[in-house]
Amino acid sequence: MLNLQAPFSQDLPAFFMTIALLVSVILLGELLIRSFGVSTVVVRKIIHLGMGIVVFFVPDYFESNFYPVLAALFFLLFNGANVFGGWLRSLHTETVEQEGGLKVNSYGSMLFPLAFILLCLLLWSDHKWILQTAMLVMGVGDSFAALVGSSVGRRHIEHLTESPKTIEGSATMFVISFLLFLVCFSLFSAEISGALASRPFWILVLFALLLALVVTAVEALLSYGLDNLFIPLSIAYVLYVLEMNHTVQLESFLIGGAFALFLAIFSVKVKFLNNSGATATFLLGTTIFGFGGITWTVPMLTFYLLSSVLSKLGKKRKAKFDLVFEKGSQRDSGQVYANGGIAWILMIIFSLTGDPAVFFAYLGTLAAVQADTWATEIGTMWPNPKAWLVTSFREVPVGTSGGVSVPGTSGAFIGSLFICASALLVNNGWLYEFGVVQSMMLIGVSGLVASLVDSFFGATVQAQYYDPIREKVTERTHSIAEDGSMVENRLLKGVAFVNNDLVNTLCALSGSALAYVVIENLKIF
Repeated sequence: MLNLQAPFSQDLPAFFMTIALLVSVILLGELLIRSFGVSTVVVRKIIHLGMGIVVFFVPDYFESNFYPVLAALFFLLFNGANVFGGWLRSLHTETVEQEGGLKVNSYGSMLFPLAFILLCLLLWSDHKWILQTAMLVMGVGDSFAALVGSSVGRRHIEHLTESPKTIEGSATMFVISFLLFLVCFSLFSAEISGALASRPFWILVLFALLLALVVTAVEALLSYGLDNLFIPLSIAYVLYVLEMNHTVQLESFLIGGAFALFLAIFSVKVKFLNNSGATATFLLGTTIFGFGGITWTVPMLTFYLLSSVLSKLGKKRKAKFDLVFEKGSQRDSGQVYANGGIAWILMIIFSLTGDPAVFFAYLGTLAAVQADTWATEIGTMWPNPKAWLVTSFREVPVGTSGGVSVPGTSGAFIGSLFICASALLVNNGWLYEFGVVQSMMLIGVSGLVASLVDSFFGATVQAQYYDPIREKVTERTHSIAEDGSMVENRLLKGVAFVNNDLVNTLCALSGSALAYVVIENLKIF
């Protein structure tokens, strides 16, 4: 729970000294830029590094979290105004070039103090060491990664994120983070409890390697400065669960992370996923496999393997739909979030609460995305199928957004049943307590209903465009002409920002909501 403590008068001198120190660092940065011509990128990262070190020591000089939160709030508001006003070049993050030549803005200067505020409110009372570790790794590791990547980085990682990332920068992030984790585990050994307490050094080394890989993946995958928020939050979450959730073992987390890494690499090799999709899968898999164990892992693998294989089958028959659907069979991070993001969030909630209803919601969301995938794949592979628009039952071409067919709908229900069956195979006690038939029907119907929800949104609000080159309706915003130029497609219906990933997310959410509401209302557990 968020907890803002009462102010202590003895904290006032440290408060004013901290404000003065941070202001001095900013003014020094402005002097270096305006008077000595030092690169704004270098100065910003030096300030970022300095603030990471300063906030690492903040908990040692304050009794209450009131004044640290107040100071961070002041800088959050000031940096927010500066992002839009651009008065101080040492804080204003200039646009960052994308791989395609476009530019994106970074809001990292605002998200840095926001992350500190959240962690202070959540962890100050009993877990200061987690707060300090998370902010130090973000401040120092991210700064060095950016400096190395911008100065000597030559090998860009393709199909990862909007801001270009380099192998050199990511390697720096990994090494620095790994070393800082080892240092923090040593410094705070007396404060560490739970699964990390009194562990052999070699186990802590393995854990530091895995956690460094996690934060490197987070940094590599995010643009707009979002890594300044999600790096410390991801570190704090992992350390907090291992310290407070006594059902989670460190060895299980390590095995889960190693398996997630293998799955991500395998997925790239067999072209199930591109680089961004594999990176997102590693992060999702580490959370679910590491904290959920076999009970949560088997249903996720059932969806992943069956749906991935199914998407590769019938290529010749499905080839005519490749230019209709927004994306192909090689999934990216957006599709991983859309299909697995709700399941990921549910795992996080369960690891903090242990609510059995959340597990049923987890099966419901996997059944939903399995049903949607199977409905699409089987519906387009079936020889000479007929499809009808879910809103009007008007016959439409197979592959039309919002269209349903008998083979596709049947496949959706069968695919949902596979999810529940996989959970029953690992002897989950909650499913047997609820009843095998009841569980199968609940998860099967949740998936089927969610697939119809997907079709409804596809028929009503999902954006559909006209491709002037091939003269057909498509979900793609742009098409490629014969000369290789990019041509913008004309919006025919729907809302521009409602793409296939958003509709898939709504589908996944509806499946989880239905299963959760039923279990909660029955009051079985």
